[in-house]
This record gives sequence, C-alpha cells and structure tokens, in this order.
Amino acid sequence: MARRNGGFVGQDGLDAPDIPTGVAGTAGEVSVSVAFTAPSDAGTSAITNFVAQVSTDDTDYSAGSNTGTSSPIVVSSLTAGTAATAKVWAINAYGTSAPSGASASFTPSAVTIGLYFGGYIGNYSNIIQKISFTSGSDATDFGDLTAVVYDNAAVSSSTRGVSAGGTSGSDKSNVMDYVTISSAGNATDFGDLLAGTRGLVGAGNNTRGIFAGGATGSANYINVIQYITIANTGNATDFGDLSSANSTSGGLSSTTRTIFLGGITSNGAVDTIEYVTTGSTGNVTDFGNLLSARGYSRASSNSIRGLYWGGYNGSESLSEINYITIATTGNAAEFGSLLSRNAFNASCANSTTSLCLGGSSDASTRRDTIQGVTIATTGNSTDFGDLLAAAFGFAACSNAHGGIA
Repeated sequence: MARRNGGFVGQDGLDAPDIPTGVAGTAGEVSVSVAFTAPSDAGTSAITNFVAQVSTDDTDYSAGSNTGTSSPIVVSSLTAGTAATAKVWAINAYGTSAPSGASASFTPSAVTIGLYFGGYIGNYSNIIQKISFTSGSDATDFGDLTAVVYDNAAVSSSTRGVSAGGTSGSDKSNVMDYVTISSAGNATDFGDLLAGTRGLVGAGNNTRGIFAGGATGSANYINVIQYITIANTGNATDFGDLSSANSTSGGLSSTTRTIFLGGITSNGAVDTIEYVTTGSTGNVTDFGNLLSARGYSRASSNSIRGLYWGGYNGSESLSEINYITIATTGNAAEFGSLLSRNAFNASCANSTTSLCLGGSSDASTRRDTIQGVTIATTGNSTDFGDLLAAAFGFAACSNAHGGIA
C-alpha cells in the first residue's frame, strides 16, 4: 500500500508509515484507553511513536491527545459525560501516516469520589471525608454534617450523597443530610426518616435510595424498608418490609435490584440475604445465605458483583469477605480475607474497586485503614490508604456507584 503523510509533511511522503487500524476506545474516568493495531508496513524506518487524538464532533480532533510507543494509549483530561471518538497516527523518522478510521463512540465517566459520613473517632463525629479510588491516596476533609452522628447509613446518585439516621448517644436520629459530591462543603438538610433510627442500611440506584431495618431503641429492631428520591429533598416514604426485624446489615445494589445481607436480630446474628426490585415498592424476596451469620458490617458493589466485608458473629469479629452475583439468586461464595478481623466498617465502590474503610476488631479499637480489592478478581485485600482518623460506625457512598458503574 502506498504511504502518505495525511497532512503531516515528512522528508518523503512515501517513507511515512501506513495507517493504524482497528482503533477502539474504552472509556474511563475523564479518560479513554485507545487500542489499535500498528501498521504492518512501518515505512523506510521503524515507527517511533503513535499519537491518539480525541474529538467530540468527529471533525476537530483536539479535545485530547497523547503519545505512546504501543497500543493502548490513554488520553486524559476529557469531559465527563460527553461522547467522543478517537483516531490514531503512526510516526517514523520520515513522517506521519494519514489518520486511522475513527473509533466507535465512547463516553468518559466522572472521576470517582467516595464520601465517609460521621462515625466514632473517640467521640461522635460530624466529619465528612473524601476518599480517592487511587491506591495510596489518603482521605481528605470534605466538610461537616449538620450534627454529630454514629451508626448511620448512606446512599448516593452520581451527583449527590445522602447520610441518614444514626445516633449521637441515647437519642436516635431521623435526620437526613445531603451534599453535592463534586463540591466540597458542609451538608444541607434533606428531610426526615419515618422514625429516629440507628443501625439501618442504605443502598439504591441513581434515582432511588433505600434504607432498611435498624433500631429505634437500644434493642428495638425494626423490619421497615423506606425510600427517597435522591434528586428531590423531602421525607422518606414506606417501601415494604424485611422478613424480620434486623439491624446493622449490609446493603448493595445494581441498577434494578437492592440486596440486604446478614444483620443482627433479637435472636442474634443471621446469614440471610434478601432483595427487592428497587423501582417497585414491596416486601423482600429470599436471595440466599452468607457463608456464616454476621452483622455490624457493610457491603458495596459494581453493577455485577457485590462484596460483604468482615462482620461480627456474636462472639468475635471476622476477616472473611463474601461475594454474590447480583443478578443471580443463590448463596454467597468466598472472595478472600481482610488484613485482619474487622467489623463496624464502611464500604463503597466504583466499577472496578471495592473499598473497606476503618472499623474495629473489638469494642474498643478503631482503625484508620482503607483496604481495597479488585471486584472482578477474588483474593485478599491490600492496604489502600488511610482515613483522617481511626473510626468505626459510619457510612460511605460514591458517585460512581450512584450511577451503578
């Protein structure tokens, strides 16, 4: 095939490489990974570089660019939510190829932000911390809740995080606060739960947040499920019922299904897994069972797989991580182990990574550790970073899972 410069002038147009082929873009967080096949004919000299460029109108390829020596090439600093295409050029010492054909359209997602609300850090806290999903990143200050709170729950959309319920001592809170995830600052009142409740669990999709169970007194467990529309401030509405009164379970979700795992009842820890269809009010349906009974722990998921981290079985904290496939009812399977026994933690996730934050191995210790796993690959957790302070009994959410990444 004859080679040509495609607008980039070399010493001799016939000495430039042929055109790269098979260009495909895989969207990431404000980025795209551009894969391609190098031309078989490199021209008079070896190919030294490839250039990947991005367009949002299929005409002007100036929305983003990067250079690499092989496939794929990651182009960063793109605009989240804006569809784009990519082309690739090959370069040798004599010139630059004509552009490849355009990739299929892709849409970069927003940068993942996790938020952690309140908790116990030696006293009850109103702190909101921001968590990065980049390994090695410690938490940073985001703002404050309207009041100190402990043993609360959280839900999120792709833009808004909501903290609900909890306690600051003997009183059980019915308060819901919200923040705009992309903008650091203090929380604003959202509305009220049906009753003051601690130990409830939160999950949901980009539209609807669901809270389930909890305790309205020292041991007054409830089976109530309630919901909010995350984009609209206001009070919670009755959704249905759990199969039994239950506190401190774990919750996770896909775009269509919300699942509750384990928990504590008046008869002790349970291993039940139950689910509801998020968009349709009603009572729970049986999903399966955990590997063992436990409560006092949290769960998180991407759109396919959910993880339940550690927990307390009534006599000791546990280190095992269980997982389920959200679309398929059945019992949980072993995923791996935490760095150590851990309960009363929090968890949030994006499309690839689930994090376990803080927690306690007994009634007196507190942890500042953030642990992480790759959701698609079973195995033990690894150290990810640190919270601002050692804490347990708090809630976490992320904007990635708000969109159910």
